Amino acid sequence: MPPLDAKSQDTVSAIVARLKDLPGALLPVLHAVQEALGYVPADAVPVIAEGLNLSRAEVHGVISFYHYFRDSPPGQHTIHMCRAEACQSMNQRALESYAKQKLGVEFHGTTANGAFTFEPVYCLGNCACSPAIMIDGELYGRVTPDRFDAILAQWEKRS
Repeated sequence: MPPLDAKSQDTVSAIVARLKDLPGALLPVLHAVQEALGYVPADAVPVIAEGLNLSRAEVHGVISFYHYFRDSPPGQHTIHMCRAEACQSMNQRALESYAKQKLGVEFHGTTANGAFTFEPVYCLGNCACSPAIMIDGELYGRVTPDRFDAILAQWEKRS
């Protein structure tokens, strides 16, 4: 990864300064950094640690513990696949296997062309239309491998 550029460094420093006095400030800071930059760069860890008077290990430990936080830039679009019980009962695992093969990535991975990041989620609230996926906030139900291909093709046209 390239080092943190000056603009990103300023962004991280401003976030830390704004949120450091909150009780349990680390999580709000990490969420804000990820929202601003799309991920939490490794070079942001020392800035966050120093600003919150924590060790780098403590900050890194939280980033690596919570699957929500990314330590690399996400793809242009994010595919969330529901892994909850209702979706699993409707062949979600087969769809998951197909999607991983089709995209060429595991969960938390980004496709080689940078178009898609593939993330698990544990309920999209679309249980009656399982299995479900969401791409950039657009919800799709009753997704089969063929429907997955069609949905992906639509999103590839948008890129």
